[in-house]
Amino acid sequence: MEQRSNVTEFVLLGLTQSPQGQKILFVIFLLIYTVTMVGNLLIVLTVVVSPTLDAPVYFFLGNLSFMDAVYSTTVTPNMITDLFYVRKTISFQACMIQLFTEHLFGGAEILLLVVMAYDRYVAICKPLHYMTIMNQWICILLLLLAWAGGFLHAITHILFFYNLPFCGPNVMDHFACDMYPLLKLACTDIRIIGFTVLANDGVISVVIFTLLLISYGIILRSLKNLSQEGRHKALSTCGSHITVVALFFVPCLFLYVRPPSTLPIDKYLAVFYTIVTPMLNPLIYTLRSGEMQNAMKKSLMKKTVT
Repeated sequence: MEQRSNVTEFVLLGLTQSPQGQKILFVIFLLIYTVTMVGNLLIVLTVVVSPTLDAPVYFFLGNLSFMDAVYSTTVTPNMITDLFYVRKTISFQACMIQLFTEHLFGGAEILLLVVMAYDRYVAICKPLHYMTIMNQWICILLLLLAWAGGFLHAITHILFFYNLPFCGPNVMDHFACDMYPLLKLACTDIRIIGFTVLANDGVISVVIFTLLLISYGIILRSLKNLSQEGRHKALSTCGSHITVVALFFVPCLFLYVRPPSTLPIDKYLAVFYTIVTPMLNPLIYTLRSGEMQNAMKKSLMKKTVT
């Protein structure tokens, strides 16, 4: 703790040092963040107010959109604000809070994707027992388990990084607090620590991604037992889920399933899964779901009439 007190803040280099480039990034990321918040909050509002979207799949979709909105908010507003400053800094405490919230919502979202895959498995492979298995209490329990898993994942990180000695330098080649850039600044041998982080994030990512691929493989193989209409609807829903899973996991696997190190491309991949993916998720789900589009239109028409 005495060593760590030498560093009270970190200096972030961001994505570019060019003033002109920062102005362009400000416009781009402000637009992305606006679309992210509008799209995700519109889905949350539609699921809450629409009586036709009472199925478990939409309950989980609404929670996924809420997580995406908050997950993006943990990083994007600070990043946009920093584009106005030549010297971008974040205090040690704020860095730890950002690291915690990012892994809380990111971990909960990963587990929620597993829950959504299970929901689709029950709906397609056990349709006659779907409402019995996926009743309201089970859905709430699965959601709470996802949140609990995300909290456990995040608290493990914060306890681990909070007690690392940081005695300088304090310049981080990133736009936000992330694990490997923080490890690079720690005044200790990061090899053992880095492999501990790899075991926590890398192994978890590989195991969950593999389970998701297996589960969707089983689901797709079961489609031959459905009618043509049911097969088309199931493919549309599963296609959306698989796309979201790929967008989230592929960058994470590249970042965390490798020996602990920092590469120049890391922060651009981090932009993709922390800023771009939360914007794409609502677009993917609404464009591929006729029920969601109809519910949104009805909600907007009611607002217009009133």
